[in-house]
Amino acid sequence: MALPAPSNTVRHRFEVWISRLQEDIVSAFEEHDPTAPRFRRDAWIRPQGGRGLSCVFSVPPENATSGSLDTVLEKGGINTSILTGVMSPQAMKQTRADHPSIPADLETAPFYASGISIVLHPRNPHAPSVHMNYRYFEIMEPPAPSQESSPPEEPGKVLAWWFGGGADLTPSYLYEEDAKHFHGSIKAVCQVHGDALYPSFKKWCDERFYIPHRGEMRGIGGFFFDDLCEAPHARLAGNIAEHRPKTAEDILAFVQACGNSFVDSYLPILKRRARAPSTERERRWQLIRRGRYVEFNLVVDRGTRFGLLTPGARVESILMTMPETARWEYMCELGTDPETPEGKLVEVLRNPREWV
Repeated sequence: MALPAPSNTVRHRFEVWISRLQEDIVSAFEEHDPTAPRFRRDAWIRPQGGRGLSCVFSVPPENATSGSLDTVLEKGGINTSILTGVMSPQAMKQTRADHPSIPADLETAPFYASGISIVLHPRNPHAPSVHMNYRYFEIMEPPAPSQESSPPEEPGKVLAWWFGGGADLTPSYLYEEDAKHFHGSIKAVCQVHGDALYPSFKKWCDERFYIPHRGEMRGIGGFFFDDLCEAPHARLAGNIAEHRPKTAEDILAFVQACGNSFVDSYLPILKRRARAPSTERERRWQLIRRGRYVEFNLVVDRGTRFGLLTPGARVESILMTMPETARWEYMCELGTDPETPEGKLVEVLRNPREWV
């Protein structure tokens, strides 16, 4: 089990924040749909080191096939986790490429990782799915030989640390006002911490959530960043490097501001679309788009594959990102006509736009 972090450390303050943010977001969506089932809160412990809380929304099995379901959400998960362990030599090699402060002769080292991850899939085809994730990572010096038989009281010296995260929107039907609201909310937060952050991270998000075998993005993007620390960053070079958060304190403040803005960036969209009239055709298209979501997560997404291959992985929490229902059709005609609502979405997925 992960040892509690001292209260003055970045990791402790990040842990406290993600726990509070998780409860605030769960409460916001429970209050929005008060007659729906509550989120299931499932606390867990990882025997290899770590703990977490998974808050998952799903319709009880006895009601899942009912044709009269009227919940705003169809499936959703709001998870926090705090993990400790030892990185493999392969993982160390990959990590060192982005963090040269890690000694070249160090084959393995203890790590610490904590984060919050959110995926919400609404029931109405006109309401978009949303994803948000923020995480903090540390790599420490290995314990001295005399300490290897028992855990040290304090973590070793931190050799490298970084933050990552982002948020993105995945609609089945394109509403420009929704895209502009979501991206505008993100840009407003980013600009407080650096004028160039949003353009750089928006482009990174478009690249990150791309489905190469389909030639399209998973959704209409948002922003994404990783390996953000005090060291120079390849994505933030030149003049951008002078106007971005660099210290752990500043980056933590940036991440917290982004996470705290999530409800305001998404809930107004959900309120506009959750009760819109819909047809069987629109539901069919929604399920086909959900199929694309599954394809990305299982075939393309490095985070999902890494999680599933991690010893002691909590598969239920990793796969909570999946929609409850998805559909695949051979040579589906929906989306092939650029003049239809479905076709207009596909055009944006193949040619990302600047929304704000």
